Amino acid sequence: PQRTRRSTESQKDFPPCCSVPSVVKDFPQVTIDGTHKISAPRERIFDLLTDPTLLQKCIPGCEKMEKTGENQYNAQLSVGIGPIKGQFTATVTLQDLRRPEHYGLAMEGKGQPGFVKGSGQLNFVDDNGATNVHFTGEVHVGGLLASVGQRMIQGAGKMMAERFFVALENEAKAGPKAS
Repeated sequence: PQRTRRSTESQKDFPPCCSVPSVVKDFPQVTIDGTHKISAPRERIFDLLTDPTLLQKCIPGCEKMEKTGENQYNAQLSVGIGPIKGQFTATVTLQDLRRPEHYGLAMEGKGQPGFVKGSGQLNFVDDNGATNVHFTGEVHVGGLLASVGQRMIQGAGKMMAERFFVALENEAKAGPKAS
């Protein structure tokens, strides 16, 4: 599969949709974006991304993913960046869903090593039966987790995105679930 990645660091204000306290402005922000081509129709990819069981399998370090409401999930993750490792409890909200072309999300998580707040957008473009997934995400980190620095956080984010999309592609290849 064809993959391209670009990452940039910036200090923008956090999107107002996520009710993030103003103190977040002083913490590092990392932006990750790229494209991943998956050999499956975009309707299939979109449907997989709204299945909490599948998300739990695909998100690196995700130990539990529960649907708590319409387009709302609670997750437990075990994440490590450099020497900082820990458990996080997160809330994920899916937003601006337009099947099969667009998927947005907002996420807030906290744990012993600090906090993570972020948002992301995925756009699905048909490519002769395959799907090009264009993604962008902004993440703020704080606490001990922020001490590892933006470059290490950015590298970990890129690695996690790559692992997520490889797992998603493997699930897409496995075929539709039996009803």
